[in-house]
Amino acid sequence: MDPIKLLSLLTLIANVLVALIIVDKFINKYLKKVEVWRNLKKTLEKNALFLSFLIGLTATLGSLYLSEVRAFTPCKLCWFQRIFMYPIPIILGVSLFKKARDVALYVIPLSLIGSLIAIYHYYLQINPDPLVPCTTVGFSVSCNETFFTYFGYITIPWMSFSAFILIFLLAYLYLRKVK
Repeated sequence: MDPIKLLSLLTLIANVLVALIIVDKFINKYLKKVEVWRNLKKTLEKNALFLSFLIGLTATLGSLYLSEVRAFTPCKLCWFQRIFMYPIPIILGVSLFKKARDVALYVIPLSLIGSLIAIYHYYLQINPDPLVPCTTVGFSVSCNETFFTYFGYITIPWMSFSAFILIFLLAYLYLRKVK
């Protein structure tokens, strides 16, 4: 399977998990009755940090694959997203090794800021404004350039947003479980 298709499929799975976690907050009393969801939620809570580590590592390696192997030049907003994503697997990896309990306090701000940049980037991509392109400051690839689209909506910024928001929600679940 093409690595970009695999990353897109993983993004689709992440989107389903995000939707389930968010829906759980609003209709918890109904979802509590669904045994499959109860088991999945317990697994997510129990392994939240490790799953966040895997998601962050996959996002980091995926972004490097897209730029270094597939030669998709990152735009300025891509670089800002990388600034917030790249530390996440390192922080989580060290915390898993050291068994640090407060790691979510460091991961939540990184993932929240990264997700805001990513969703803004996605907005620019689906609503390009020729009067205010990303390339107006310095030399960069246009932020509204779309290298590929899978499942009708998954692009590079959406992949980034999905990873950030799932890491954020898993860190939140972890914090809730620890307290």
